[in-house]
Parts: sequence; C-alpha cells; structure tokens
Amino acid sequence: MQIAVLTFDGFNEIDSFVAAHILNRLRPQGWRAFITSPDAVITSANEVVVHAERPLEFAAEADAVIIGSGLKTSEIAENRELLERIRLDPTRQLIGSQCSGALLLAKLGLLEGRPACTDLRTKKWVVESGVAVIDQPFYAEGNVATAGGCLASQYLATWIMLRAGSREHAKAALQLVTPVGQQADYIARAIGVVEPYLPPTTIAPAA
Repeated sequence: MQIAVLTFDGFNEIDSFVAAHILNRLRPQGWRAFITSPDAVITSANEVVVHAERPLEFAAEADAVIIGSGLKTSEIAENRELLERIRLDPTRQLIGSQCSGALLLAKLGLLEGRPACTDLRTKKWVVESGVAVIDQPFYAEGNVATAGGCLASQYLATWIMLRAGSREHAKAALQLVTPVGQQADYIARAIGVVEPYLPPTTIAPAA
C-alpha cells in the first residue's frame, strides 16, 4: 500500500506528519506513506525544513492520497500550473483531504455533489468554491474523504486503514500511538467516527 501525503510549502506539521506516522506503523505489512511535494525541500508554517520523499507526480501512482493543509493553500488553489500536476483518480484511489486540503479537492473537481469537512479558517473559501461545509470532523463518500481540524488527521489515517486494510490493521497502528491507558477509548472513537462512512462490504466484525 503506497500513500502520498501531499505537502506544500507553509504546510501544517500535524496534518502531514500525524497521518503519515500512523500509516507508517504498518510498514511490516508493506505499507508506506511518503511526504510528497512539488519541491525537493519544503518549509512548514513553523519553519521546520523537510526533504520531500516523493515528487508531486507520485500522487498519480499511489494507492491512496492525503492532501495536507497549510498557510499557502489559497495561493496553491489559484495556481493552475501546479494543480495540473496533481493527477488523481477516485475510481481506483482513496483520496482524502485534511483541513484546507478540501479547497484543493474542490478546485480539482472532486467534491462536486458532496459536502466537505474543513477547518474554520478555510471554510469561507470552500463555500465560495460551491461546496457545502458540514460541522463535523470527518465525512466520506465513496473513495473521497475530508477531515476538519488538525487532530482529525487520525480519522483520515483510520479511514485508509479500514478501507485498504482491516480493523486489525487499524487497531494495531492506533494502539502504538494513542495515550497509554486510554488506547481502547481512542481506538473505539476513531473507528466509530469513520465506520458510518465505510461501504458495507468493508466493515469487519468487531474483534
């Protein structure tokens, strides 16, 4: 399972790193999440400098794609040349956005006819793009999902694990990152938030 975490200059560290870290907990099962960027070196909103692991074009090859958020998303949304480099296919890929990443999904035409979750700062731009914003942390329809609020990145990761893996995959990865002594509560909440949006055939029985 190859996952592209689209990460642009000015990115939010939580949005990119948390989802990538959780998904990379499944490396023993052959999963890999890569920081994917149009630039070889990118700087976060808090000036953390990161080397991209994959170029932006990798998104077209990945099995799943998460579009992260950042301070410059509104600028990126108006950069037609950059948007044309993002080639996504919801018929074969799982595609999710985190916070302001929903604006890019909207610009790419992947939110037509469906509502979206995003952060409070980005909400006005997503609405202006013609997409209804709902007041909840996670929503998915088919192979496209959106999450709102930085810490909702755990829900995007859980959704990908449940869709492309299993409940056991999700529980194993989340067990390693959730607060000690509270693992059961956190895991149950993450799965509970995502499960209503899973196709019936992907819902595994509780272990």
